[in-house]
Amino acid sequence: MTSEDVPSGRIAGDGHRESASKEQHRVNDRRSTGELEYEVLTQLWSMDRDATPAEVLDALDTDLAYTTIMTILTRLWEKGLVSRRRRGRAYAYAPKVTEADLTAQRMQAALASASDRRAALSGFVRSLDAREARALRALLDTRPRRNG
Repeated sequence: MTSEDVPSGRIAGDGHRESASKEQHRVNDRRSTGELEYEVLTQLWSMDRDATPAEVLDALDTDLAYTTIMTILTRLWEKGLVSRRRRGRAYAYAPKVTEADLTAQRMQAALASASDRRAALSGFVRSLDAREARALRALLDTRPRRNG
């Protein structure tokens, strides 16, 4: 039997073969690790206390597996974005950064990776609506001046 004799696609949970196009659709529906991390962090920010993976999973109302949530929380802990402490047999996690601080860190990282920081800043400023531009101006006006 050659590879051409084998039908394409993956074996579904019921033992039947899915078509290649259906398999591709399933892959396209998957969220990236970054999206999942942000979803879990958003849930932690909305909770008033630290939470175990099971509590996060229940609050998310998702079809993700418990082990997936546990892996995401472990990665967030390894990145220093959440703290954890033992609660029974599991860990309970709490955010170490606010959403605003994480966004600011990501914006700074994006700016640092630009070959022309001034052009990147210019493009960002042009993308702001009038209200956002006024808010940015007010923040810049009240910012302490750096020496040098």
